[in-house]
Amino acid sequence: MRLTIVGCSGSYPGPESAASCYLLEEEADGRTWRILLDLGNGALGQLHRYADPLGIDAVFLSHLHADHCLDLCGYYVMRKYHPTGPQPQIPVWGPAGTAERMARAYDLPLDPGMTEEFAFAEYGGHDHAAGEVVEVGPFRVEVRQVVHPVTAYALKVTAGGRTLVYSGDTGPCPQLDELAEGAHLLLAEASFRTGDDNPPDLHMTGADCGRTAEHAGVGRLVLTHVPPWHDPADAEAEARAEWSGPVELARAGATYDL
Repeated sequence: MRLTIVGCSGSYPGPESAASCYLLEEEADGRTWRILLDLGNGALGQLHRYADPLGIDAVFLSHLHADHCLDLCGYYVMRKYHPTGPQPQIPVWGPAGTAERMARAYDLPLDPGMTEEFAFAEYGGHDHAAGEVVEVGPFRVEVRQVVHPVTAYALKVTAGGRTLVYSGDTGPCPQLDELAEGAHLLLAEASFRTGDDNPPDLHMTGADCGRTAEHAGVGRLVLTHVPPWHDPADAEAEARAEWSGPVELARAGATYDL
């Protein structure tokens, strides 16, 4: 399974990167399968650098803040009006109300909204202790609700016997520790700095990410979603102080072969 960082800027696109978007690829059944975790503002344009956007098999949204979902509007335009004709529907998984939220974002009537381009499906029907599992080709995606001001999920993706866990946006919580247990790679958001007046249940610090990696026993920690107003090196230093395993900062265009 290959991970490509399409966008990793926290809260809004920054000078070095689009907002959150992560491309996962895996070979199976004689072809390359591709899914996206989030599609934040600025990410669709950058996606062209790494894959044909029309070749994506499914999109999984962690939550409905703009920096994680808003480029679905541009993707709707691309799939509806492409010169080769309307493209086949693809699944878009997200929290309850995703289809309605995206229709409003593009000022569309709720019926049909974007439902002719995307087969929307909602996470749900589970509690914090038991995740929901979705399968797309070789990918097995398990979700777990985490703590954030809106309904938000962390995602665990397994393919080819390897596992990646993406925190989405969350404060430190047992749900993320449990989901990340034994993951080969933990992609964790580090929006806050230790010592600042940080509100609870919103984001993690680099130190929080290091402690999560320690508790979960992951193989590698990649820090993402650092806002442009912070120095990413601070998040990295905090994480290294809490965990002795491999730590690095996500950078647009970086790839990881799990």
